[in-house]
Amino acid sequence: MRIGIVILPDQRWAESQRRWRQVDEWGFDHAWTYDHLGWRDLVDGPWFDSMATLTAAATVTSRIRLGTLVASPNFRHPAAFARQITTVDDVSAGRLLLGLGAGGIGFDSAVLGGETLPPRQRVDRFAEFTELLDLILREDGTTWRGDWFAAVDARNNPGCVQQPRVPFVVAANGPRSMRLVARFGQGWVTTGTGDDNDLAGWWASVSALSARMDRTLDEAGRDPASLDRYLSLDAAPVFSLSSAQFFADQVGRAAELGFTDVVTHWPRASSWYAGDEAILVDVATRLLPELRG
Repeated sequence: MRIGIVILPDQRWAESQRRWRQVDEWGFDHAWTYDHLGWRDLVDGPWFDSMATLTAAATVTSRIRLGTLVASPNFRHPAAFARQITTVDDVSAGRLLLGLGAGGIGFDSAVLGGETLPPRQRVDRFAEFTELLDLILREDGTTWRGDWFAAVDARNNPGCVQQPRVPFVVAANGPRSMRLVARFGQGWVTTGTGDDNDLAGWWASVSALSARMDRTLDEAGRDPASLDRYLSLDAAPVFSLSSAQFFADQVGRAAELGFTDVVTHWPRASSWYAGDEAILVDVATRLLPELRG
């Protein structure tokens, strides 16, 4: 089992860099940050750009993989985003993981003054976004036109360090997005579904989604072993780092369902992912080697 952690981009770099260095030293497999212009009730507080943060993180780490959880077409265009991706992959010496998702409603979808799209149209847009981004990252001089995006002779020179491009970790719970995973993804990430107060129900939804992903891969003629499976543990009703034992139990349950990777969050003082940093330290220094093994 590989274990990752999300560090929200809500701290000035003077504080945040300590966290990125620390997770690298502890031995986490991957570290992520959110790709938003503002997020939920944190929109009025400090918030920093994800790709600039990952570039800085690449300079203070040496081995851990770095990623977005997740980037979306809410405010990204594939041609411009491809340049940022190529840069972070280069600065990190090929350690970038690119988490991609359809994008939800909220600040990101409203701040640029556009209309709020219903779910079907968001998935339509996401399908185009993913296909065009894949093309630009793999081929130099892409010309393409769809309903949502267009590119004229978009360049990618020198291309990604990781060939043929950086790995896509595609967020998907629904059938159409899962088909995108089967077509473009080197990884799949899910948050599960269900009632906010029902932990057992959440795990049942994760199991059902995992089975759906199996069927989708089978229909696409793809070997299930070719896909890494990421579970965002903190989409559950209980924060995964509420205790060291609870975290170990959650990792074990994910492994039983065939997940190769899990992701937790650096505890915050309040609001989302509120918790005690001492529990993170205990997990990282005492349990991490065993859980990864």
